[in-house]
Amino acid sequence: MKKLATVILIAVLILVSLPAGIGKVSAETIGDLNKEINELEQEKSKLDQEKNQLEGTKKETESKLGENEEQQGSVKQEINTIDDELSNTQSKISTKENEITETNTEIEELNNKINELSDRIEELKEEIEILQERIIKRDALLKERLRAIQQSGGEMKYMGVILGANSFGDFISRTSAVNTIMDQDKDIMEAQAADKKALEGSKKEVEANKEEVETKKVAVEDKKKSLESQKQDLVALKSQLDKQLAEKETLMASLEEEHGELEEHKMSVEEEQQLISAEQKAKEKAIAMAASKKGELEQLAKEEEARKAEAARKAEEARKAEEANKSKSSSTPSSSSSSTPSSSTKSNSSPAPSSSSGSGIFIMPAAGSISSHYGMRHHPIHNYNKLHAGTDFATPTGTTLVAAADGVVSTAGWVSGYGNTIMISHYINGKSYTTLSAHLSSISVSVGQAVSQGQAIGKTGNSGDSTGPHLHFEVHPGGYKNPANPMNYLK
Repeated sequence: MKKLATVILIAVLILVSLPAGIGKVSAETIGDLNKEINELEQEKSKLDQEKNQLEGTKKETESKLGENEEQQGSVKQEINTIDDELSNTQSKISTKENEITETNTEIEELNNKINELSDRIEELKEEIEILQERIIKRDALLKERLRAIQQSGGEMKYMGVILGANSFGDFISRTSAVNTIMDQDKDIMEAQAADKKALEGSKKEVEANKEEVETKKVAVEDKKKSLESQKQDLVALKSQLDKQLAEKETLMASLEEEHGELEEHKMSVEEEQQLISAEQKAKEKAIAMAASKKGELEQLAKEEEARKAEAARKAEEARKAEEANKSKSSSTPSSSSSSTPSSSTKSNSSPAPSSSSGSGIFIMPAAGSISSHYGMRHHPIHNYNKLHAGTDFATPTGTTLVAAADGVVSTAGWVSGYGNTIMISHYINGKSYTTLSAHLSSISVSVGQAVSQGQAIGKTGNSGDSTGPHLHFEVHPGGYKNPANPMNYLK
């Protein structure tokens, strides 16, 4: 009996003294891991769908970019055509302006010539007046001479003078005097005729010149009017072309702005695809870790079952041995009680983890006071209202950054706007979360790395679109692109 009691006691002690790790193994624990793996697989599948949707969005954006670039090319060609027309029109305007300047010079010269001819006409008027006086005097003299000749008998009187000479010398003298008188009369007549002819010629010449210049001036003025009309047409054309150019340049600016926005959207989509791919890899790592843990637990469960089976077998052998001993023994069994353990044996299961002592599930990622809360705000750099998807903590550059909870790093590098960024995928109490820490000065973890809560992962800083050293911290329940107020999740 003593031997049987000893065997039973050993079997019970084996059951009681199983390792603590094995005591935690249960169908419920393995079931939790199965549930976690299934949920992670579902989230990974959801990420695949989001990635495919983003690929469609990317292709649509690329198509719009292509259309925008074609339109830009067309508008640029139109702008070049208008520029050529403007250049040609401006050249024509300059030519017309030069022609108008030359015409103005010509008109000015003609005006000067007309003024000179007018002055010459005035001078001729004075000369004509003098000639007229001279002609009047000669006319009077000639009339007087003719009257005298008529009264004295004309040439007969001259003959009487000549024939009345007293001597040959007197005859010569008288003849010479008569010739002189006759020559003077002849000169007076010729001068009178010449003066009259010159006067008439000068008047005709000056008046003809003046008329010619005035006619030419009218023609030049008509030419000037035509040139000014042509210039006005060209100026109107230039104004129209300037308006067209302004419209095309405005359209071009709008297209360039739209192109920039599409490029930015495309980059945002590509970046989001990269982040989703990184999160997928993190999910895969988490699934692999959960599967590995599940395998370990299953192995521990098998070992536990084997130990239980072995203990049961030994207990059964001890029971059978006791019954055999009873059948062989003829004496009454001892009334001494066996040293079996009481039913108050300690449970091997560890107590369930207590709920967070704080208001959330994440610890503070870095020491610092809040400098900007989650919510809509006026962006200090881009100058428009938008969602501030996280909480900013005022931290000097170089402040240690820690993992807010256990997880797998999905992103560790530069993200536009955020600068140096770390994103971690977490699976806590059956739910997925992604935390994001941005504007870091350094990163000390890599993509795919498993991290523990409180583990140093980098240092805060001022990289990316930042106005000063701080930590930008985001929490995304269910995975990235679902921002929520981090203060609702921090302890």
